[in-house]
Amino acid sequence: MGRDARVLGASLARGFGDPCTIRWPLVRSSDLFELKYGKALVEANRHPGRIPVFGTNGQCGTHDEPLFPGPGVVLGRKGQGPLGVEWVESDYWVIDTAYSLTPLKGDLDLRFAYYLIKYVGLNHMKDGTSNPSLSRATFGAQLFPLPPERAQRAIAHILGTLDDKIELNRRMNETLEAMARALFKSWFVDFDPVRAKAQGQTPPGMDPATAALFPSEFERSELGKIPKGWRATTLGAEAERCGGIVQTGPFGSQLHASDYVPEGIPVVMPKDITGRRVTTDRIARIREADAERLSKHRLQPGDLVYSRRGDVERHALVANREIGWLCGTGCLLVRLGPKWPSPAFASLTLDRPEARAWISQHAVGATMPNLNTSILSAVPLVVPSDELLAAFGREVDRLENLHVARDAESVTLGKIRDALLPRLLSGELSVDQADRVVETTA
Repeated sequence: MGRDARVLGASLARGFGDPCTIRWPLVRSSDLFELKYGKALVEANRHPGRIPVFGTNGQCGTHDEPLFPGPGVVLGRKGQGPLGVEWVESDYWVIDTAYSLTPLKGDLDLRFAYYLIKYVGLNHMKDGTSNPSLSRATFGAQLFPLPPERAQRAIAHILGTLDDKIELNRRMNETLEAMARALFKSWFVDFDPVRAKAQGQTPPGMDPATAALFPSEFERSELGKIPKGWRATTLGAEAERCGGIVQTGPFGSQLHASDYVPEGIPVVMPKDITGRRVTTDRIARIREADAERLSKHRLQPGDLVYSRRGDVERHALVANREIGWLCGTGCLLVRLGPKWPSPAFASLTLDRPEARAWISQHAVGATMPNLNTSILSAVPLVVPSDELLAAFGREVDRLENLHVARDAESVTLGKIRDALLPRLLSGELSVDQADRVVETTA
């Protein structure tokens, strides 16, 4: 045991603490798994379907037929970036930059193997410099702790319960997002209530007080035909009207690499902006003293944070979770002000394809698009009355709050899973102890 533990891969040894304390026997990967090559499938040869297609960094599309039966585990094979480790419930296709994992032992639980390999990681096994890759030989030499099959299944069940709840939250949030977008489209894109009233009808499913806030006719504007009384305006004009600001995040001279710490105040960078939300998977942090020094950039609920370079049309709507976090370098901050009735309306409006295209077309820079406060302030908007904005806010804020709560729960569940994982895999924590933890959370 001692000799095997000393040759355990660096990533595994670091994750489990002293490898000599691992309770389970260490087994060479080549005795446990076979790595099967994927098959090239360029975009032009893919057909519409529900079969997920995986590459080195995860899912990269869909197809109408599988290459491997599910469930399965996909391992990234080559590339400069991180190599993915993916669990797949359904049948799936793997392209030629990844492997499909096949257990060689009948007493090896596949989902346990997924958690084991995902925790150990693959990047420390890559060979080469220009296009580093994971070879079968290198992976086969890696040592893994192997509990008895019963323990494998129990560990996989515990960790899978947490992941299943995280996945359920993700799907429920997709539904909430779809509901908010559907209401926004009906009211402010298709103008369904206005058209209904123009035909002398009552807008279906709408209470009389809300219906009364919509006009019953259209008028011409510089932005085309819009409901009568609505404003053709700009983002900057609305911020000015409501006491808000459009400003640049801190410059690099104000926030240095040495200022970042493992624990502290999160700093929202362009990489942290996904799907109108702030993600925290790779978020950087600074000390409270540095955040206070840059207090004009601290976030408030309802703020919009834009990427200033690259994918400049992307933004995140700041929720209560992000109060006091920092708008980081490479970002722009839009604060529509205390009089603005519905941040959700602003976010959904700015996420429309027309608004995103306008921002991209007006960004400056040939090789790398850049956004500044003048361009962002000039984004055209069609805005209804403040009373109607407030009514929309009341409808959508409820959905937004549920979305944020589920996101926060998923972050907590992920932390619990990541804390349990090494202790379960090393045998330090018993299955019964971990089960009690999960019962109180998931």
